[in-house]
Amino acid sequence: MSTILTPDALAAIKAKQQTTWAAGDYAVIGTSLQIIGERLCEAVDVSAGWKVIDVAAGNGNAALAAARRGCDVTATDYVVALLDRACQRAAADGLALVTRVADAEDLPFEDATFDAALSTVGVMFTPNPRRAAGELVRVVRPGGLIGLANWTPEGFVGQMFKIVGQHVPPPAGVPSPLQWGTVAGLESLLGASCDIDLTRRIFSFRFRSPEDYFETFKEFYGPVLKAWAALDEPGRASLRDELTKLADDHNRNGNGALTVDAEYLQVVAVRH
Repeated sequence: MSTILTPDALAAIKAKQQTTWAAGDYAVIGTSLQIIGERLCEAVDVSAGWKVIDVAAGNGNAALAAARRGCDVTATDYVVALLDRACQRAAADGLALVTRVADAEDLPFEDATFDAALSTVGVMFTPNPRRAAGELVRVVRPGGLIGLANWTPEGFVGQMFKIVGQHVPPPAGVPSPLQWGTVAGLESLLGASCDIDLTRRIFSFRFRSPEDYFETFKEFYGPVLKAWAALDEPGRASLRDELTKLADDHNRNGNGALTVDAEYLQVVAVRH
């Protein structure tokens, strides 16, 4: 029987998540994912002059990709430091970018404000996915597009999250973010409001070794950093061993370094 979370419980979970994503320096990981934002803008086929919102933008991968294509872009996130990094990247590339501190489940914009809403491995982590999906639909005009990139449960990152969750269980009652990476999950969240096209795609993580991958995620990626901090020494050893083995098992690089193909689901949805 599923747990029904009260508004106060959801608020507490959201505050904890915000602290988690502010920990470390997600931008170190996020910057490496830039190609996902570029691919997503091409899949959505954004048009110069469109008003575009990047929801749970992190350090701005999809936002920067849309700005490069002549869109008027607003990047939103609830971690101020990440939006600051997005602004720094935009300035370095000579791109115009507006940022707004905002909760993906309560976007501070009127209905039908944007021509397109984008999110790369961001909105999938909201604790109330139905509300977040409803906000994506609400702020996009009829006929507008929603473009998402979400890790799949079967892929490398999905398996990584399962290992982390076995060591530090997530809060009871919060739906798995990996439902956003399934056909059934997307149909449930967006199918009533949108026509949806789904494509499985691959992002390749590249590190010097499995150990380098683990140390990078432990230092900079909030969920792994927080899990590490919560564990005792045997738990830490287990987490290190299992994540390093996962990376080693998925390594397709025969030259001593690490190259891991991580599957994600690319979503292009047209609002009814």
